[in-house]
Amino acid sequence: IIITLSQRRYRVRGLSKATSYEQLKINLCVSDDDDNIHVDQLDLYNAKQRQVFIKQASSELRLNDEIIKKDLAKVLLKLEQLQDEKIQEAVKPNTQQVKLSHEEESAALELLRDPSLLSRVLEGFERAGVVGEETNKLVGYLAAVSRKLDKPLAVIIQSTSAAGKSSLMNAVLAMMPEEERIQYSAMTGQSLFYMGETNLKHKILAIAEEEGADQASYALKLLQSEGELTIASTGKDADGNLTTQEYHVEGPVMLFSTTTAIDIDEELMNRCIVLTVNESREQTRLIHELQRERETLEGLIASEDKKAVIQLHRNAQRLIKSLKVVNPYAKQLTFMDSQTRSRRDHMKYLTMIKTVALLHQHQRKIKMVIHQGKALEYIEVELQDIAVVNALAHEVLGRSLDELPPQSSKLLQTIYEMVSIHCEKDGINQRDYRFSRRDIREYSGWGLTQIATHCQRLEAMEYLVIYNGRRGQNIQYELCYQGQNQQGKVFMLGLIDPVELGYDDNLPGLSLDLLGSKRPQIGVKSGPNRGGENENKPVKTEVNEEKAQLNGKTHNSSEKTTESYRTLHRTFTPPLAAEDRV
Repeated sequence: IIITLSQRRYRVRGLSKATSYEQLKINLCVSDDDDNIHVDQLDLYNAKQRQVFIKQASSELRLNDEIIKKDLAKVLLKLEQLQDEKIQEAVKPNTQQVKLSHEEESAALELLRDPSLLSRVLEGFERAGVVGEETNKLVGYLAAVSRKLDKPLAVIIQSTSAAGKSSLMNAVLAMMPEEERIQYSAMTGQSLFYMGETNLKHKILAIAEEEGADQASYALKLLQSEGELTIASTGKDADGNLTTQEYHVEGPVMLFSTTTAIDIDEELMNRCIVLTVNESREQTRLIHELQRERETLEGLIASEDKKAVIQLHRNAQRLIKSLKVVNPYAKQLTFMDSQTRSRRDHMKYLTMIKTVALLHQHQRKIKMVIHQGKALEYIEVELQDIAVVNALAHEVLGRSLDELPPQSSKLLQTIYEMVSIHCEKDGINQRDYRFSRRDIREYSGWGLTQIATHCQRLEAMEYLVIYNGRRGQNIQYELCYQGQNQQGKVFMLGLIDPVELGYDDNLPGLSLDLLGSKRPQIGVKSGPNRGGENENKPVKTEVNEEKAQLNGKTHNSSEKTTESYRTLHRTFTPPLAAEDRV
């Protein structure tokens, strides 16, 4: 910083380090046109140090002490002003506001108001270069949208190495605005506590590998449960005395991570939705086709289109507001209650329903209720939201509520397929068939360590019974699992059928058209007030009207769905093809 007073030039260095109002330590140099110069390091708030500087500078520049004293007073006032500006800028919340052009906003609103919004989301992923994984892509996208809620979801993607978990997470994150996501490769134990009071609020915190956040696991679990972090730390004041300082970090925050670990921290897993990557032969074939297509001219053109698709979804996400969501069907919903863990998984289920409604906020009326003189704006859950989440819950929550981890459950299904094939071929009963770990390894193609770990868990859960496991003999197993819940691939007990709530073919619901020939399309039909001149206008409702809606009034619409909820469930979760089993 250069300050010129008459023929004297004052150069200031080190002001950026003076971030406290209690001191103003700088490096100050004064010179004149005759190349006379004096340099010193001092605290301008220290009177003795100022007197020493005035005396030495006046001697070097051959000036009266009063001249240097008045100059120093002007320098002090100017530096105080600059210091205050820097401190205020440092404590200001780090929020980036991205302003959309009229064309960008119109295109984003067109997407958000599309009756087949969820289908457009899956189509966007496909155009962005992610094939298959419909359920995982949709759940990951919805979880990212839940950052706008007071209690967001958390997601961990679990798979073996090179299966594509990082690609899936990066694809979801790419759809989200840059200013609303924070991504790290690893975190230390105390790093979260010093993130800034509002730097994480309603944002996505993505960690490349869950193992990289082992030291911060306690803070992550606390942030997910409580929605905030507070730590008391020891520091020094201006006089060098030890004092207790409090640091506070506000949530809520949506957590997103990946892992190759077979065993995930139980407490962290309870708080998260665990997604497993599709490792089937058919999925590998689709990925190979995509990789080869990227090398062609069509692939080059598609890579350019990808940027426009991603930017469209980012702009759409910027138009989604944090609104309250009311579920008028909440008291009629059911959920499995045989395990204590279901208390948290039940909240995941309800949060997913609220997230689907929040994503479709531009297709719903924004209602208002006056409570204690304060206006509360909210949107309501509709039956199609519950139908969508039920279809996803059978895939996702049904798997996470199983008594086995996803990878162990997958190995159990593989063993059952192997045993069934051999029993049918040899014409024997399942209880008479014996097999070894080597047989499992040759059939599944899994590694020795993986099979050993999962077989021990299956033994403990009594899915496998050991025969001839003495020293010097190979371990022989009998399979006690009879293939329960195979009809829907993954099945979750306890969910109410939306048809019982009034959801039928005459209500706006789910459109199941195929995207190309490889994946199902899920589209949510709009309500009667989607778009138009009444879009997003707050509607003041009376308490009696609210109660009437809660008592079961259904929607009036002439639109008809192409498939019922039951057809959706059958099509959305097809059984494995014969070539995939082999």
